[in-house]
Amino acid sequence: KQQEDFPHGDDKMSRVRRPCRIMILVNPQSGRGQALQLFTGHIQGMLTEASVPYTLVITEHQNHARELVRKADLSQWDALVILSGDGLLFEVINGLMDREDWQEAIQIPLGILPGGSGNALAASVHHYSQSPPAWNEELLLSCGFMLCKGLVGPLDLVSVHLASKQRLFSFLSLAWGFVADVDIESEKYRHVGAIRFLMGTLVRLASLRVYQGRLAYLPVKEAPKLSKGNSLLPDLEQPVPDTWTVVKEEDFVLVLAIYQSHLAEDLWTVPGAMADDGLIHLFYVTAGISRPALLRLFLAMEKGGHLACGCPHLVYEKVKALRLEPITPQGMITVDGEVVEYGPVQAQIHPGIARLMRG
Repeated sequence: KQQEDFPHGDDKMSRVRRPCRIMILVNPQSGRGQALQLFTGHIQGMLTEASVPYTLVITEHQNHARELVRKADLSQWDALVILSGDGLLFEVINGLMDREDWQEAIQIPLGILPGGSGNALAASVHHYSQSPPAWNEELLLSCGFMLCKGLVGPLDLVSVHLASKQRLFSFLSLAWGFVADVDIESEKYRHVGAIRFLMGTLVRLASLRVYQGRLAYLPVKEAPKLSKGNSLLPDLEQPVPDTWTVVKEEDFVLVLAIYQSHLAEDLWTVPGAMADDGLIHLFYVTAGISRPALLRLFLAMEKGGHLACGCPHLVYEKVKALRLEPITPQGMITVDGEVVEYGPVQAQIHPGIARLMRG
């Protein structure tokens, strides 16, 4: 699997062929454990009315979906749809990229129905359709309606390279520090739904941590045109090229690389993002920010107003690749909300290599 071989999506929207046979993967444990009820109560009737044949697959353990799509005969399906939080889609994408025929496999249209407590991609897909904000059941119905319409467009993926040489594929975010801690520590509040993140934020604010590390990135204006045979990343052991920007600060409260508009249903993190804009939106917050100022940023993010706060500790850059090297010996790094190996990590964008069902 050479990075150099990644195909490039075009900008055209297409339509899933009719009748569209879809596999719907449901994690019955996701969110408040209501994913199956959400399906029978809201989605099943829509699919029946739209004459969309489907097969429901209930996942039984972690990585079940990853193993399933790695081995599945994909010629039977016109789309794979996930009814869960963002973690199940992460499994599906990495299962597709594990395959020998990954270049064809990753072209199968992917759909998302919000059934978790984060639902970042579902909120983003809804936002891209230029619909007014929606939450909970209303967001589910919006995504269900888009699924029935069957429009498909390109989706950027980001390859994330870990120190162990493992490579993961990400559709949403890479986080270190405050955001990663809140995401993982708030798992214990899953039963309350999306408000778990606010609870986690307040708990983590009470004992705000500073993390030491080195951050470098390749700004958009310095990036070569991405084409076949073009990897942007040096070896992790090598210094970054001169075209990269090395951040002077080494004390951070958070580093967040995100490539969708929403980080959660109620966190509109990148107002201008698109599913296929070819960009990693890099945010970092440096040490010295007060607790009230950090809380203000997150509250402003509900309406996408955090960049207008004029906070001197918040930096936002559009980049094509980045490298993060934690110095603080303990901490958490998450990719699409899942904990990965802690240590040096780097990532680059692959524009439009996957396909997403969207309005």
